[in-house]
Amino acid sequence: MKILKIYAAALAQFKANNFSEALKLQAEVKKLNPNWTKNLLLEAYIYREQNFFLQEISALEKFLPQIDFSIEGEQTLSATGYSLLGSAYQKIGNAEKAVKYFTKSAALEENFHQSCVEISNAIFAANDAETFSAEDFQKLYALYQNKISNLKTFPRKIYKHNKIRVGYLSADFREHPVAAWSWNLITALDKNNFEVYCYNSSKTSDWLTEKISAAVDFWRDISDLNDFDAAKQIRTDEIDILFDLSGHTKENRLLVAAYRPATIQISGIGYMNSTGLSCFDYFLTDAICLGNWQKYFVEKPLQLPQSHFCYTPIKIFPEPADSPCLKNNFVTFGCFNNYNKINNTMLAAWKKILDAVPNSKLILKCEIFGNAEGKNLFINRLQKLDFDLERLEMRGHTSNYLAEYADIDIALDTFPYAGGATTCEAIYCGVPVVSLYGERHGSRFGLSILKNIGVEELAAPTLQDYISRAEQLAEDFELLNILHKNLRRMMTNSALMDAENYIRAIEENFKRVMEELNAK
Repeated sequence: MKILKIYAAALAQFKANNFSEALKLQAEVKKLNPNWTKNLLLEAYIYREQNFFLQEISALEKFLPQIDFSIEGEQTLSATGYSLLGSAYQKIGNAEKAVKYFTKSAALEENFHQSCVEISNAIFAANDAETFSAEDFQKLYALYQNKISNLKTFPRKIYKHNKIRVGYLSADFREHPVAAWSWNLITALDKNNFEVYCYNSSKTSDWLTEKISAAVDFWRDISDLNDFDAAKQIRTDEIDILFDLSGHTKENRLLVAAYRPATIQISGIGYMNSTGLSCFDYFLTDAICLGNWQKYFVEKPLQLPQSHFCYTPIKIFPEPADSPCLKNNFVTFGCFNNYNKINNTMLAAWKKILDAVPNSKLILKCEIFGNAEGKNLFINRLQKLDFDLERLEMRGHTSNYLAEYADIDIALDTFPYAGGATTCEAIYCGVPVVSLYGERHGSRFGLSILKNIGVEELAAPTLQDYISRAEQLAEDFELLNILHKNLRRMMTNSALMDAENYIRAIEENFKRVMEELNAK
């Protein structure tokens, strides 16, 4: 049939990244059959790959009503559509709708594994939502817990190894923010007392993957294994402590941990809040980030006295530059956090800061600003807040983004989902960061980073304090330049990068939890 040939050609052009040609062919199919669901879904995918999220949403909203659940395979298409809709709303900063549609996708999804992925997506997106309470998080956790309630788990087994066997489970053993936080955790444990296994669940690798795999005792590639077989491999390796580094992030293997293959299971580092899963005994945290953990966590806190991660710069960083206010004679604020973290409360606060600091400007750098649609979407938001657009610069993603910190005097953090890697990178480039913190673990990353470095006065407990501290810092050009010159040194000499004491604390905690279990 003619329509099938045109559709196949459109699909081929899409796979070849020839999006304009794919869209033309897809439009021809739509003329022949306006309601063919597969073709309408292809249109959404074409827009998605170009970061045209508003057009993707429009395409999906035309596609979803055409679903006929009496036709085989249409329910799966519907689940896919709602997942894409959740992702698109997440990209444009509407966390509440993202959670709604990811949850709907999970309910429709017939594939068990993919349904769990959609619940993970919903939980991850919820971290951006200001309106989500601890009870809302617990309801999402319950969805996942109920989904896996029928899994037959391995019985807990206590081994008597001469060395504690620690296994790390992750899809991010590569040039990734998680690697910057976990390099020492993975590679620096005392080989006299510990054996390290890495369970790699990603097919993506790079130079850092090679360094990590060479530094550990055992490297296991589980990217082609199903969840049970991966768990069986961990069980065969007789792992004493399994440390999940992904949580609800992309390509996570929480279902591997759900089989409970290891004696003790811990999560943390790669995800900022509770997994919500009872298969994890502990969550690695610190005394500063902990906050009101009882309300938000299922796991027990494994609490370090200072920073719960040890930062290692894995990229080539430019040398810190003078504060640009010295040559500009005005202050430039900036934020390189993901667009989905920028809510209207933060925008209103940033407007107040700009209004209070004469001639100041704001640079925002997000992937979504890479095309006119993304910029116009944001401009429409700003106009509703009466934001002065002349004082704003929108920059898209670039590979050399670290050099652009030289254009910024003060970085402004987001809330309730604070920056982690972004905050570390800004400070390592010499840029002070003003951060707002709350009771959620993920909102307190900035507080922990700043306090460990010795500049905790830049962390604010209320929105008004956040605004005031940014204003006060902007008034003192001399102080700003001193910070730009000294923050990297302060960070390097702080607990945030003190690998020796960090690893000692980790080892003591690993030994303690094993001893406590053996004593029972």
